[in-house]
Amino acid sequence: MLYIGHQVMITDHLLASAGMDHMVCVWNVWSRDQKKARMLNFHNAAVKDVKWSPQGLFLLSCGYDCTSRLVDVEKGSETQVFMEDQVVGSIKFHPDNSNLFLSGGSQGHIKLWDIRTGKAVQNYTRNLGPILDVEFMVNGKQFISSSDVSRSNVSENSIIVWDISREVPLSNQVYVEAYTCPSVRCHPFDSTFVAQSNGNYIAIFTTSPPYRLNKYKRYESHGVSGFPIRCDFSLDGKKLASGSSDGSIYLYDYQSSKVVKKIKAYDQACIDVTFHPALPNIIASCSWDGSISVFE
Repeated sequence: MLYIGHQVMITDHLLASAGMDHMVCVWNVWSRDQKKARMLNFHNAAVKDVKWSPQGLFLLSCGYDCTSRLVDVEKGSETQVFMEDQVVGSIKFHPDNSNLFLSGGSQGHIKLWDIRTGKAVQNYTRNLGPILDVEFMVNGKQFISSSDVSRSNVSENSIIVWDISREVPLSNQVYVEAYTCPSVRCHPFDSTFVAQSNGNYIAIFTTSPPYRLNKYKRYESHGVSGFPIRCDFSLDGKKLASGSSDGSIYLYDYQSSKVVKKIKAYDQACIDVTFHPALPNIIASCSWDGSISVFE
């Protein structure tokens, strides 16, 4: 059985999901009989996020047991555990070095880990609320964090651009509206990134200083309504997909910001969407009720 709060991540023919049942599941997308390829039960509490390694051989997951865990998918064995003093809610592999990954958690701490040593090599600390998402910029030298600032009511800290090597914010006044942003994604080619806003739209920013918000362009046909709804760019960067509180997947044209397709997928909120890494017409999604779907 699947439970509320799944996140999905697809690579080649396998799809990984993580949820409130403590499990990470690996699914064979194209199999008609045995869909579930592996069940990985290494976490001691709900799992918040899961990512494939760049080569697709390992899965990295994190969750409420205050750990990130690396698993060899073929062997089904856990290879490393990265302990923290906070619930870990978001993880992201470095785009150029698969030995490095970021983690962000409930105490507002962000760490850069080196898998080879099993230790944090950088710590990014600021008076933030829980980290909602982290995203490397394409050049791998900066990253973006999104945090819940509702407790401190300091909206200018909701999105921060960081210098990786110097552990310092490059800008903390990127987004000054009073909304949290549960998801941030960089465009694969253009010098832009987007942030899913609880104001029921996706905002777009430049990835060069001073990281300006585009006040004349936004993606705003879907609903967020307080759900942790994520978005994703297609491999060619021409489309932006978003989940929605109405249970639909919205596909936007990146340039025009207009809806090109709406897929009614679930009765409850669609909280995560991800494009296939090689096949541009395949998209995976999941619902607040734990359902997972793949669309062509």
